[in-house]
Amino acid sequence: MAGHKIDALGQFELHEVFGGLGVYFTQSELMMVIAAIIVPVAIYFGMRQKAVVPGRYQSATEMCYEFIHGMAIGTMGAKGKGFFPFIFALFFFILTGNYLGLLPFSFAFTSHIVVTVTLALMVFVLSILVSLKNQGLKFFAHFMPAGAPIAMAPLLVPIEILSYLSRPISLSIRLFANMVAGHVMLEMFAGFTILLATGLGLALGGPLGILPILLNVALIALELLVGALQAYVFAILTCMYLQEAIEH
Repeated sequence: MAGHKIDALGQFELHEVFGGLGVYFTQSELMMVIAAIIVPVAIYFGMRQKAVVPGRYQSATEMCYEFIHGMAIGTMGAKGKGFFPFIFALFFFILTGNYLGLLPFSFAFTSHIVVTVTLALMVFVLSILVSLKNQGLKFFAHFMPAGAPIAMAPLLVPIEILSYLSRPISLSIRLFANMVAGHVMLEMFAGFTILLATGLGLALGGPLGILPILLNVALIALELLVGALQAYVFAILTCMYLQEAIEH
């Protein structure tokens, strides 16, 4: 163990898993394909029986449906029904990506900034298109605060534009930074587990040597919570941006 080196950032390196015909297919794309398959397959098998008295799996699936549906309707009102499928897919795609990264020999694609930026830009562009559809040219009036003196426009308008353009940046960096930080922490503590367990076991007695392992279990539980929380934050902010786009 003396020569053991912990490479906490090596887990984020991309490696080709499929090549040919000019296609560079990495483990990140592979995990995204798997996530895109898991979500609809899980929903299909959860609702396949359509029982009046649902079992545990169907009940869990219905709870997931009602949770996202309530988020969309509660944030956007009745018009949120049209965006519910998008919010549902976005939430569970991110959640599945966060959780896949906790499996051995897997990869958290939400820990790559290019993925989170792409998701954030997709939400950003959609909100702009919805704003222009519902508000027309009045959309641009939002960059001039109501009641502010016209003389302040040269100062206020650029500030409001920069604030609006920062949305995809904050949305993407929040998810990316939390996933990277969590996985780096897990990698470092997992690397020290055997060494710490052996040291504590020899110094304090065998039963106490399990403490580092329990610490890693607690960290994994924390990552499960953070993964769900980050998917929720991304989805609820998307709902809020679309709500602003829908309202006049």
